[in-house]
Amino acid sequence: MRVLHVAYSAPPDPPGGTEIYVAGLSRALEPLGVSSIVSAPGPAEARFEHAGLRVRRFEMRSDQLSVAELYGDGDPHAAASFGRLLDAECPDVVHQHALTAACSTRLVLEARRRGIPVVFTYHTPAVSCQRGTLLQFGHSPCDGVLDVVTCSACVLDGLGVSGAVGRVLSQTPSSLGAAIGRFGLSGGPWTALRMTRLIESRFEEIRAFFERVDRIVVLSEWVSDVLRRNGVPDKRMTICRHGVDVPLEPRALHQPGETLRIVHLGRLDPAKGTLLLAKAVSQVPELEVALDIYGIAQSAQGGALAAALQAIADIDPRIRLFGAIPHEQVVATLAAYDLVAIPSQVVETGPLVALEASAAGVPVMASNLGNLRSLVDDGVSGRLVGEYGSAAAWTAAIRQCVADREIAARWREIVAPPRTMTDVAIEMHALYADVLHRRYDVSPLQTVRHE
Repeated sequence: MRVLHVAYSAPPDPPGGTEIYVAGLSRALEPLGVSSIVSAPGPAEARFEHAGLRVRRFEMRSDQLSVAELYGDGDPHAAASFGRLLDAECPDVVHQHALTAACSTRLVLEARRRGIPVVFTYHTPAVSCQRGTLLQFGHSPCDGVLDVVTCSACVLDGLGVSGAVGRVLSQTPSSLGAAIGRFGLSGGPWTALRMTRLIESRFEEIRAFFERVDRIVVLSEWVSDVLRRNGVPDKRMTICRHGVDVPLEPRALHQPGETLRIVHLGRLDPAKGTLLLAKAVSQVPELEVALDIYGIAQSAQGGALAAALQAIADIDPRIRLFGAIPHEQVVATLAAYDLVAIPSQVVETGPLVALEASAAGVPVMASNLGNLRSLVDDGVSGRLVGEYGSAAAWTAAIRQCVADREIAARWREIVAPPRTMTDVAIEMHALYADVLHRRYDVSPLQTVRHE
């Protein structure tokens, strides 16, 4: 069996959680007789090998798309390039892990024209949330319902148009936005006036995408809930939880010291809450705590965040900033700490670091959001911070662990090993076989739940 995976990015771009998942799944599928090709959009078509994986890039021109195309049915040039990739590789199944202007419904249509079934995994809230956080107005958890008025107001708020102005603009008839678009007006106030039409267009694309893929893989319950609220039936969904692509080795004994050692790692982005965590530690200089941050800046915003973190570290020797850890060294690195801090400020399907912490046998202190709620048993195997956006709340949680130096050790004894990527691969192999079988028996829009 040949499976073509479609990710957000490919080497030499720094990998995110989705790309690490795709690479791990590809390797774990190989012993099951599945040959994987990893593909992603790029500036030009290319084929090469990286870390034992076959990689294909298809060419995108998303930087040349209009605002309407970005919100709508995506990059036609990328789809044509992807079609050539399909003809060259002839996969049995396409497994799409991204939904963007380059990785759009157009790619699904290219596969369907060739009789190739498509499986989609919903990795991040950005799949259906235009703000990318699934937090309404950036604060409270959202039900994820695709509502043009509510979502337009929320997106405008994220762009700095808040209050009464945002509420008025969110009521703008989409026909007005369409008319403005026909005149070629965009940017600034014109885009704000077009927002309801742009959001309406985006929702049309999302619904078309969900209808056209053969099966949607969900990684956690909140994703199932969001999909159901938007009309996706259970029979179209398959639950396959995250796994880690690391060996589960015997856990070393760990004795707590006088100083509480906390580690945080991941992409430097406001959504990850790294600066909030650093401030929570720095505002209580008397606490015997050490915070090590391993991060990578993938954008100008990430670079600015790194500078802000370094400024804090320069005046607080308890906080240290390092570069990213190679993936194969993550678990061994985490094992030396008392706690792994995950101050996410978005709803996540993982995150991967929570599973890696479990593999290392280290308890997690995390935001009480998304899938973290199911990964951390609050007060038993770790701590969930309810006011996840408050530095004071994080300070209080850390202070508790400093006051009771045995609490993290007690949590450590309860931390259970996570699922492995081998577990995931076995389930995905069965799903691929199922959609291949049903490709010839029923319409892809009438697929049934994989048992």
